[in-house]
Amino acid sequence: MRAIVIERFGGPDGLVYKELPEPEPMAGQVVIKVKAFGVNHAEMHMRRGEWAEAAEVSGIECVGLVKACPGGEFPVGAKVAALMGGLGRTVNGSYAEYTRAPASNVALIESDLPWEELAAIPETYATAWTCLFRNLEIVQGQTLVVRGATSSFGRAAVGLAVNVGARVVATTRDPERFAALEKLGADRAELEGPGLSQRIAEAKRLDAVLDLVGNSTILDSLEMLRRGGRACLAGWLGGLDPIPDFNPLLQMASGVYLTFFGSFVFGTPGFPLSDVPLQEIAEQVAAGRLTAKPSRVFRFEEIREAHRVMEANEAGGKMVVVLG
Repeated sequence: MRAIVIERFGGPDGLVYKELPEPEPMAGQVVIKVKAFGVNHAEMHMRRGEWAEAAEVSGIECVGLVKACPGGEFPVGAKVAALMGGLGRTVNGSYAEYTRAPASNVALIESDLPWEELAAIPETYATAWTCLFRNLEIVQGQTLVVRGATSSFGRAAVGLAVNVGARVVATTRDPERFAALEKLGADRAELEGPGLSQRIAEAKRLDAVLDLVGNSTILDSLEMLRRGGRACLAGWLGGLDPIPDFNPLLQMASGVYLTFFGSFVFGTPGFPLSDVPLQEIAEQVAAGRLTAKPSRVFRFEEIREAHRVMEANEAGGKMVVVLG
């Protein structure tokens, strides 16, 4: 099979095409004929050598057709989504014509949506859904701030929260994107930047903050919350640098909750992928209640250009690669 491998750490030119053996069927595993996959920031960090783990073949998610499933968990030919379970980290991932994933990290996603739209769902929506409804426990009538809302993850979170009746304030560094966020259903947009807790009208009255900017803003996010409010750290759009000299006694607001979610735990005990209603999400996309239209669609042969666009912050949403 054709695969895209990380030949050397560094820029997009380190991604090269190579012939590899197709993955062999194994008990508890699902061999998937890849039809499309999303392009994620995690894969950029793996390509650069900045991630703790990186397999030869990158790619943490995909959609496709079941080619083999020795354990019978999924019928051959079924449409499925796969994410994490070591994909792209400890085992060869989805940047290939075929991949193999643990059955616990695969979900049926039967839909008439085109492959490029299905490919925009798994990682983005599974992570956003878990952050909102498990970590933050968002319910109708609450007020939520999504920091970094013009990312594909942020857009998905805005749509999911609005659909359950939450009031959403969305942030972006670009004022020209305010209208796009309001079109998604956000009550209003705010300019992302330092000290947002001092500028936002709802300071100390917010129910929740989903922080996708990262370590540089999470303490500020905690300052916005009411007593008993929750913040979830789940993205690093602002970079991977740690919080310098973090001292909760001096820097953390009292009476609030800080949670974290990393999608690499999907499929582990306590975090079954079956917990996420991916089929229902696909149906809501098909009905127009959620959006999964990718901002850019690339051919398999264009992976370097996809990574260049991602690295230059020119994506403007979820990018996907379609095979065949």
